[in-house]
Amino acid sequence: QVQLVESGGGLVQAGDSLRLSCAASGRTFSRGTMGWFRQAPGKERDFVSAISRSGGSTYYADSVKGRFTISRDNAKNTVYLQMNSLKPEDTAVYYCAADYYGLASIRLYDYNYWGQGTQVTVSS
Repeated sequence: QVQLVESGGGLVQAGDSLRLSCAASGRTFSRGTMGWFRQAPGKERDFVSAISRSGGSTYYADSVKGRFTISRDNAKNTVYLQMNSLKPEDTAVYYCAADYYGLASIRLYDYNYWGQGTQVTVSS
């Protein structure tokens, strides 16, 4: 089994930055593609960003492109999401996910393991 634990969420003002972290354990971290998704109240869980096993390929939702940066440190078994220029519409619970079977994906159902989520609230 894989355990994913997110941290770094909080309450910030519009324009501020946050860095989310997701610590993984249970399987060889470098063999998993990693993704970040978010879910606002009353809405579906949406893709935010994904990163390949080596970190050489990254993917972003259009809504966060240019503001968010995904990275990973395979030596620390951790994936990060640097979020800059935050907007109120970024308010959501952010989830880390791992897939050990395919390539980095934007599709929620390709991911096998999920963290418990961390709340990000951006006030205007």
